[in-house]
Amino acid sequence: MNTALPPLRALQAFEAFGRLGSVNSAARALGVTPGAISQQLKLLESHVGLPLFVKDGRRAMLTPAARSYHDLISQGFERLLLAQDYIVSHRLNDELTISGLPTLLQKWLNPILHRFRAAAGEIPIRIVATHQESDPRTLEQSFRLTYGKAAQPYAHSRVLFTDHCFPVCSPEYLERHPEARDPAALARLPLIDIDWGLAYSAVPRWGNWFAAEGVSPGPVRPVAVHSLSGLALEAAAAGQGAVLAQASFVASDLQSGRLLRLSHRRLQMPDPYVICWGPMTLGRMPARKFLDWMMLETKALRGENVKAS
Repeated sequence: MNTALPPLRALQAFEAFGRLGSVNSAARALGVTPGAISQQLKLLESHVGLPLFVKDGRRAMLTPAARSYHDLISQGFERLLLAQDYIVSHRLNDELTISGLPTLLQKWLNPILHRFRAAAGEIPIRIVATHQESDPRTLEQSFRLTYGKAAQPYAHSRVLFTDHCFPVCSPEYLERHPEARDPAALARLPLIDIDWGLAYSAVPRWGNWFAAEGVSPGPVRPVAVHSLSGLALEAAAAGQGAVLAQASFVASDLQSGRLLRLSHRRLQMPDPYVICWGPMTLGRMPARKFLDWMMLETKALRGENVKAS
């Protein structure tokens, strides 16, 4: 007996024949000719090396072994139908999934997301905060918000904005260290640093900012180094030190007075933030609405003229 799987078309013809009871009915169900069904049934019988059919007058019937074989195959086709139903419902699902870098979602997207809801209605949104980039082959029903070269593998992407950074601290910190507005003095005060990792060595650090201010403090020794910008900002808000913060991440904290800007000097990030999506993402209206809103929301950040509509 051949242990390799039979051709799928032969199995499909066999499943339809056993379920419907005749060659003609199976042919109508599959949209082929009765001759094509008969050919596939003979192919399957030859492949398995066992008789699958017996004649009852002019009518062909399944042998006892074939009936058991058909029951098992039917279970497989039922699972395939369930899988198809799942993927169709997934495609038609109005839920919008947005994956992105944790601090970008927490400190930039989340505070403005209510504006999208106001413009687009109550669209269910799933937010997935992770540094792990999505597999471009599976980004079919969602968006990915990422940074710089990480966007290159994705099928579709558009630049959102290029950020810049400047030093901030808490009101309590500035009260304890009023000299912090002087760059030369700030270099001697408690500082918090953000380590993006070796892959992002061009991202501005404290040494770059002091150099831009014409200050040479020597090696900067921060009191704490965080791998997440969000954690560094929370540490600064708690008064633990000043931090070189991205403008998009501190906008709401500056507005509320939770953090204060220490200098007008700013350094631009070397790469932009990018929104990415898969080949099928824009096939759904909620996704198209979200992309349109994102591009309009970030138009001013890209330095484009914003016209009232």
